[in-house]
Amino acid sequence: MDFTSIVGHEDIIKHFKVSIETDRVSHAYLICGEEKSGRLTLANIFAKTLQCEKGGIDPCNTCKSCIQAETDNHPDIIYIDHEKGKQLSVKTVREQIIDTVNIKPYSSRYKIYIVKNAQDMNQEAQNALLKTIEEPPEYVIIILLATSADRFLPTVLSRCMVLNLKPVRDEEVKEYLKEHMDLDEEKARLCASYAMGNLGKAINVASNKDYRMLIQSVINLMINIFDMPMDEVSDAIQEAVNYSVSINDYLDLMNIWYRDILVLKVSGNPDRIIFKDNYSDIKKQSLYLSFNELEDKTRALENAKIRINANARMEDVMRLLILTLKENK
Repeated sequence: MDFTSIVGHEDIIKHFKVSIETDRVSHAYLICGEEKSGRLTLANIFAKTLQCEKGGIDPCNTCKSCIQAETDNHPDIIYIDHEKGKQLSVKTVREQIIDTVNIKPYSSRYKIYIVKNAQDMNQEAQNALLKTIEEPPEYVIIILLATSADRFLPTVLSRCMVLNLKPVRDEEVKEYLKEHMDLDEEKARLCASYAMGNLGKAINVASNKDYRMLIQSVINLMINIFDMPMDEVSDAIQEAVNYSVSINDYLDLMNIWYRDILVLKVSGNPDRIIFKDNYSDIKKQSLYLSFNELEDKTRALENAKIRINANARMEDVMRLLILTLKENK
């Protein structure tokens, strides 16, 4: 893989290439974007390019270093990972980064650390890493991958080059799915719309049978939510754990339902909604849900995602969410 294999994110790719060409590569990067948005792919190709023996602004893909990077066997590209949903502790940061930065690269110009889910670093871990970010050895580059910058200390942020991933255009996602996954025009369009600018999600929708089942589960819930008792709504959402997708995906799909209602209220055009097969139900709900109520519900979904990602108790988060979603003035 190289930069040409990335869909979208042209501004970040340009930044990387200019920094390599002008020899102004930063010692610390923070790449922010939602899951499956391409953070790791960008970091991998940037690291691969930096270590390439040809020294260009694109990896040659033929030298020993590029081959090692492509197969995740490069001795000077180190990945820091931890159990998802758990804190990234100061012990891990010290053992895997701080205690090893003074060991020079084995075979390349740089020693590159790629920290996955860096937003899970607790404050103690961030403070421990701060010294290394402030005064790193000249050969060290630290790339932090995170969902957002909100959970980082200001002192850490001030010493990182922060790069925020933007949604990929639907047309680009659609064309990728048609070319690489052999989808017809209509299915590719639907998958791109569901993904809302996230290529990884679009690929999941296109290839994951569980994801398609999840979509139907969300549709059934949203159609009947006002008539279902609390426990039944809770049970329906809990079923999401039986699918090989995340609760964030479930909440994102619920958000798309409300987005469709809002679009229909504003434009009156059914061609602009995503859940086209459920036009009559969306139209019905658009007649009795006000703009304020729709705003309350979409805000509740976003707050639920934030609390879940911050490891709040799932049952409490979902109960509060369901109360808000069932409310209709």
